[in-house]
Amino acid sequence: MNVPTMADMMAQGKQPEVLFWVGAAGSYDDRAKKISRAFVKILHQANVDFAVLGTEESSTGDAAKRAGNEFLFQMQAMMNIEVLNGYEVKKIVTCDPHSFNTLKNEYPSLGGKYEVYHHTQFIQNLIKEGRLTINDTTLKGKRVTFHDPCYLGRANEVYESPRDLIKRLGVNLTEMKRNKSTALCCGAGGAQMFKDAEKGDKEINILRTEDALETSPQIIATGCPYCNTMMTDGIKFKEKEAEVVVKDIAELIAEANNL
Repeated sequence: MNVPTMADMMAQGKQPEVLFWVGAAGSYDDRAKKISRAFVKILHQANVDFAVLGTEESSTGDAAKRAGNEFLFQMQAMMNIEVLNGYEVKKIVTCDPHSFNTLKNEYPSLGGKYEVYHHTQFIQNLIKEGRLTINDTTLKGKRVTFHDPCYLGRANEVYESPRDLIKRLGVNLTEMKRNKSTALCCGAGGAQMFKDAEKGDKEINILRTEDALETSPQIIATGCPYCNTMMTDGIKFKEKEAEVVVKDIAELIAEANNL
């Protein structure tokens, strides 16, 4: 896949339209890499001039901050801001709501002011501008439910762009009983993904998977790599892998457009 880096662009004297912030999950997690690839295919189809930081991209510091290590967060953030400002980056898009929230809301006070988009917002804009169309034939009529990522939904009140894209696929979208501002966390956010569960009678991701299964879905759509992992684990726990798949919205669009 042709994915230029900012260093390549700079060497050619070019400035891309947007920087794709891949994020830790999208870079290292085998399942999340598929989301990154699907989004890159969409960017290519829409002829978006983009670049990545490549090895110059470091963790946004989100997990460190949520776990209470403000010092480590600021170290990671300042390092990234230095790189981003050095390349004169103005616009950033990411598939990870945690990176989206951190870059958009936590970086400005440290000197990193950028126009930041979640990939569902960016894809929605591409459609509005006529740069991308969605072919809905492959998924038409499929039963889909959407899980709101906490850092996209409640933290930034982005509820409509993911739903708008799902509806454009011609599917039958059914909301869970807890959705939008009342949606339940998948259990991964706030660095919870990296620690052992606390005492209780049920894991959060199992409870959220049960919310999803009540809608009798064929597809659980997500907009976050961490939510994707937690919901996939929930489906495995419930032994529903033969009936239900968990897919990121970018993957559904890439699939609909045969990318």
